[in-house]
Amino acid sequence: MGFAVPAASNDTRIGVTVSRTVKGAASRNKARRRLREVARTNLLGPDSPLSQVGIRYDVVLIARPAALEVSFAELRAEASQAALRLAKTKP
Repeated sequence: MGFAVPAASNDTRIGVTVSRTVKGAASRNKARRRLREVARTNLLGPDSPLSQVGIRYDVVLIARPAALEVSFAELRAEASQAALRLAKTKP
């Protein structure tokens, strides 16, 4: 889950937060690392739909307990879908 608003800056910025329902520091850090990597490759990468349309966003991703349970491929697929939805919206 996450939120996005058009950015006033020239760069897309990503912030990651972890829900309190994710217990334990190690689990929270793992969820945060997984979401950061997905965001880096799928939302900020050169082949991202966001970079192709030229719209910059400030995005906040919220890690839920499921972020630790699903496979990394599923996380990447969801991030790709989110990037496509953002690319199609008009700010």
